[in-house]
Amino acid sequence: MMKRALLLAPIAALSLTACSGEVDSANRPSRVPAATVVGDAQSCIPISQIRGSRVHDNYTIDFNTGSKTYRNILPHSCPGLGSEQAFTYETSLSQLCNTDIIYVLRRIGGDYQRGAGCGLGSFVPVELEKKAG
Repeated sequence: MMKRALLLAPIAALSLTACSGEVDSANRPSRVPAATVVGDAQSCIPISQIRGSRVHDNYTIDFNTGSKTYRNILPHSCPGLGSEQAFTYETSLSQLCNTDIIYVLRRIGGDYQRGAGCGLGSFVPVELEKKAG
């Protein structure tokens, strides 16, 4: 089994069609950057192409392959994902798929422990909107 851990630095609803991310389900400002869908949803992406990922909240992860960004909106809230900003996964395949489970990595003391297990959604190619400024 291939095991991979992605640790991400913290960063400051979940509508895929608009991807506007203005407010979340609790009516708070969302941390999900606006994006435009630029292709068909994929069931899997090759692990060897993943260069990084960014957790935005308990539902949304952007996977970067260098040439593309794939937004994955989890079908259910993943407790602790948004606050911990880190997850791991295990797969026997060379791909990460919408049937795979990710596990939140919880930092306890100086160590990491595996937390909630959460199913992935489809990988949707998006173009992130540039911030004005």
